[in-house]
Amino acid sequence: MAKTSPYNAQFEKLLAEIRACRACAEHLPLGPRPILSARPSARVLIAGQAPGIRVHNTGIPWNDPSGDRLRSWLDVTRDEFYDETKIAIIPMGFCYPGKGRSGDLPPRKECAPLWQERLIAGLPNLRLILLVGQYAHAWHLRDRRKPTLTETVHAWKEFAPLHFPLPHPSPRNVSWFKHHPWFERDVVPEVRRRFHAALKER
Repeated sequence: MAKTSPYNAQFEKLLAEIRACRACAEHLPLGPRPILSARPSARVLIAGQAPGIRVHNTGIPWNDPSGDRLRSWLDVTRDEFYDETKIAIIPMGFCYPGKGRSGDLPPRKECAPLWQERLIAGLPNLRLILLVGQYAHAWHLRDRRKPTLTETVHAWKEFAPLHFPLPHPSPRNVSWFKHHPWFERDVVPEVRRRFHAALKER
């Protein structure tokens, strides 16, 4: 496959459109602030759910304890993680959706249908898509996902080579990790291996 420049005028225009998006502004308690990071040369896509309030305030994706755990799973430094020429970070919803009864609200439903397919089409070099959390599972896997998040993560081999489903690394999920020790024992080493292999692949 021919090398793709990390800068592309058409892709830059798409990013500008997204960052100017106001499609669900009336529903966002802190107003629109679309947060994503991508270049056409990226080899890995990290698909999460939506920014938390700390990410909204800083404008830096995964700049919170969830991001710390995710980087630990992947064994990657912050500098490596934020190299958008290699790693695209595209959540299901680009803006902070607000608080619900048990944590942040789900990503706004308007967002993914507007932008996801166009963004993916602009990333021709992807070798691996990490699906972090149930909303990313639902969008990217569609009817291939299992009835529960746990079953989907446990069946990660079925979605290779492109997709790799993961639970969300939120501190709120500590009990899930405790009840499913197979994840950190068996799955984390494999996602780490595939992540670094995808970055090196030509």
